[in-house]
Amino acid sequence: MNQPMISLESLFQPIDVDALEKAATSGGCASSSCGSSAKPADMAADVWDRIKDHPCYSEEAHHYFARMHVAVAPACNIQCNYCNRKYDCANESRPGVVSEKLTPDQAMRKVVTVANEVPQLSVLGIAGPGDACYDWTKSKSTFDAISQQIPDIKLCISTNGLALPDRVDDLARMNVDHVTITINMVDPEIGAQIYPWIYYNKRRYEGIEAARILHERQMLGLEMLTARGILTKINSVMIPGINDQHLLEVNKWVKERGAFLHNVMPLISDPAHGTHFGLTGQRGPTPMELKELQDALEGGAKLMRHCRQCRADAVGLLGEDRGQEFTLDQLPETITYDPSKREAYREIVARERGDHVAAKEAAVATVKETAADAKLLVAVATQGGGRVNQHFGHAKEFQVYEAGPKGITFVGHRKVEAQYCEGGWGEDATLDTVIAALEGVQVVLCAKIGECPKDLLTAAGIRATDDWGFEYIETAIGELYLREFGVETTAAVA
Repeated sequence: MNQPMISLESLFQPIDVDALEKAATSGGCASSSCGSSAKPADMAADVWDRIKDHPCYSEEAHHYFARMHVAVAPACNIQCNYCNRKYDCANESRPGVVSEKLTPDQAMRKVVTVANEVPQLSVLGIAGPGDACYDWTKSKSTFDAISQQIPDIKLCISTNGLALPDRVDDLARMNVDHVTITINMVDPEIGAQIYPWIYYNKRRYEGIEAARILHERQMLGLEMLTARGILTKINSVMIPGINDQHLLEVNKWVKERGAFLHNVMPLISDPAHGTHFGLTGQRGPTPMELKELQDALEGGAKLMRHCRQCRADAVGLLGEDRGQEFTLDQLPETITYDPSKREAYREIVARERGDHVAAKEAAVATVKETAADAKLLVAVATQGGGRVNQHFGHAKEFQVYEAGPKGITFVGHRKVEAQYCEGGWGEDATLDTVIAALEGVQVVLCAKIGECPKDLLTAAGIRATDDWGFEYIETAIGELYLREFGVETTAAVA
């Protein structure tokens, strides 16, 4: 059956509601279930139904769907050496930072406004800026109100785990079926190097005793969530020289206790952020050190590699933050939820995802059939939709894929501090920071790139091409790999 031709490019621009509704009602899919062809063969249908539109729990979904965090929980019960919470900061992109704290009522206005304006929105999370399970009255009040107004939105919560066992029954009753726990150690001696103190049962604990209590509460909370069928994602911060190798043991522990995903993130330790680690010179890992650890963890708990270490008030697709469009001074005093944009968007994406999965499977098969032993690390400039669809000079990050004997796998992302093109001009100093971020990458795919930056990248040992602009990412990588290592290329070289 012929469908209206609306490109995914248009879906990430301001939405034309009439066009979306026309596409959604012109035959074909009656609900987003037509995207079920994207379900991995080794995943149970009920689990897929819970994660298929969740950008943090599904790498495939993060190309299409957005998350939103509301900063309603400022109080925290532990101190981390990598954390410095800031409540009035618009310039830093890291956990614990927000532009403004919200009351549950203010959060309600903001969520409804965003849901009306950002059709990609599928998930609402509370990730602080303190601890959502410790500052529980505000977290619970916010979720209760939102679930009544927008019943189809998924609810998520992030926690350090200390207060988690006390909240599991409430979370189950509220149908919160995605919980993230930050677990950086299972050895209290290592934990004492990460956590100066905790506050538990109206008492402050320090050192190894504090880390032991935290460890025991984290494991108990994880086991309780697993027993209730709640999906858990474990966040771990990779701190070179402290817990980097220890995270292999953490991975084993959380897998044994039923964790759904393990997300290993790099330590952010810029001294300007004012954290203990930042001020004492503790470095974060290089991109390749992080990749090597993640590779070593393969075969354990399933890894998440597409995390962006979001702010506690993030809005939008992973890798973007539209939070400054929805500050309190810009919100209407009264607003009514209109689901039409979100419903229309999901209909279009459901069809697109089926096409994308088919293209991905074909590309993976092409790479495997090439029978080459070589691996190719490829960085992609993308705005979403699973396509090579961003100008090199406008990229705030690059998504990195590895092609080789096992097929095509997503291995992470590389942030860049400043875009090469700002105001239409390129800066060599800025390109140096981009090149540094692309450590280990052999080829960059983008929608467009000028000859000057292409030549400078080549001089740094990185090839860049716009030959596959607007193709699916995996299709582009598959054809690139065939060009590099296929039979015809081999014969021509011989």
